[in-house]
Formats: sequence, C-alpha cells, structure tokens
Amino acid sequence: MDLTKHVLELIRRTSTDLPADVVSALEQAHKREKPKSAAERTLAFILENIKLAKANSTPICQDTGTVIYHVYMPFGYSMLDITAQIHEATVKATELAYLRPNTVDSITGQNSGNNIGIGSPTIEFHEWEDETVLQSSLLRNSLRIDLMLKGGGCENVGAQYSLPNSELKANRDLEGVKKVVLDAIYQAQGRGCAPGIIGVGIGGDRGTSMLLAKKQLFRKLDDPNPIPELADAEEELLQKANTLKIGPMGFGGMTTVLGIQMGAMHRIPASYFISIAYMCWADRRGSLFYRDGRISFDA
Repeated sequence: MDLTKHVLELIRRTSTDLPADVVSALEQAHKREKPKSAAERTLAFILENIKLAKANSTPICQDTGTVIYHVYMPFGYSMLDITAQIHEATVKATELAYLRPNTVDSITGQNSGNNIGIGSPTIEFHEWEDETVLQSSLLRNSLRIDLMLKGGGCENVGAQYSLPNSELKANRDLEGVKKVVLDAIYQAQGRGCAPGIIGVGIGGDRGTSMLLAKKQLFRKLDDPNPIPELADAEEELLQKANTLKIGPMGFGGMTTVLGIQMGAMHRIPASYFISIAYMCWADRRGSLFYRDGRISFDA
C-alpha cells in the first residue's frame, strides 16, 4: 500500500481549500459586522482570498505553517513505511509550492528547503480504539490521516497557565479555566490572525496538556462536546470572547473567535495546567481515509 500520491493530494486540499464549516462561520461573521466597517472589509478580503485560493489551487496563506499529521491505523501497519510515504509527499508538496519551505535548523538557522528535519513534520500515530472500528472487519483494515497546517502567527500566541493564578483570581475549577482562556484571547489581540479558533487542554502535564489543546483543533466547529460541563463552557466562552471587540485582525468588531473547543484529562494533585492553542481564521485541516482499497477525503 503506497499512499504517497494521496497524501500529496491531502496536502494540496488542506493548503488551498478551507473546510466548509470554517467558511460558513466566516460568512456568518461577515454578515454580522457593520457595513463598510474595518471588520466587515477585513472579512470580505478574507472570503475573497479563500475563493481565489480554491479556484487557483494556491495556498490560502503564504505561511503554510507547521505541518502536523495524526495517523489512525489498525494493528500491524508499519509506522516506518507510512512515515516514509508522508515524508515523500511533504517534499513533493514543497516542490509544487503547496507548502512553503518552513523547516529551519534551530542551531544553525539553515532551512532544509523541503520541510523535512528533526521532528518535522510532526507525525503522531494512534491505533484504532473506537469500538465501531474494532467490531468491523472492514474498518479494522482502514486507515485515516488527519492533517493540520498551523501558521506561525497563531502558534506564537498560544499560552499555558498553572492554576491557581492569583493575578487573574483563577482557582482550580472550571470557573478558573474560563478566566485564563479569556485572558489568553485578550492577550493575543489580533496577532493570531483573528477571528481564531481556540483549542483548550485541561489537566495533564505541561506537554500532554498542550497536545490535548491542539488536538481539539481537529474538531469541526459544530462538533458537540460529549462532556456537558465543557459543552456549556464552550458556548459561554464563545459569547464572552466576542464581547471583547478585538475583531478580525484586531481591527475591532463583533467576531474575535469562531469557536472554542475544550478537552480534559486527569492530572496529578500538585499540578493543574491549562493550555490554549490558538488557530488563525485560516483553519487548515483535512483528512484522508483509506477503506477497502478506496481513498476518500474530508475536511
């Protein structure tokens, strides 16, 4: 099984065409803004950019960002083979300008020129755990590759807090979580290329907390949170964040964020970390599915 050409197509789609739920959210945001305001014009430019990128099959943003893959596969597949195919597709996508050469040696400052380097691209492997998959002979032989392209601007305004936080009067509870999430959005202002999507990781350690926050960004904006308390918190935070009036690109307006998506994990008693992963309006994510020899794509 060689998925190289299909991973290349996944990269092309993800880099040049935003998911329908994100486009819809941006269109609704555009309608809410005051006509001829800076916010309305900014969103109009964003929507025109999205249209042109799709029509011309060119990157939505010149910063194609960190390339992040999550591979879900059955037992017995070779991680080495899949990694090699992903690397080959990533190199080809860089040659075709679907990706900008974005991988720089942190010591020498030298750009590899092909997006391949130590820890680059990011590839996380997961064995299927979902019961519907495990019980199906067809799905047991299926594979899914999720891809996210996360720009540097939004990555740079991500944040992590340790509760309690006396400055924000945030305690070790869900109310404390809400306070630090709103603070992170406020501190980001427009530097993350608002309106953004906010991934929140509650608990874990410093590393796993941020991984959980970033994993939330693979969810669709209309994906309901299965934890009722978090579902309520997401809706409350979305409403409050949009009263901050930061607006598109920080120019003011009614839409500062498009969605807030939260996840939680267990922690040790001594630590209570909250991680915030900020995704820009160019929420570039996509999925490749391999089932019974057939390939399909989704965003």
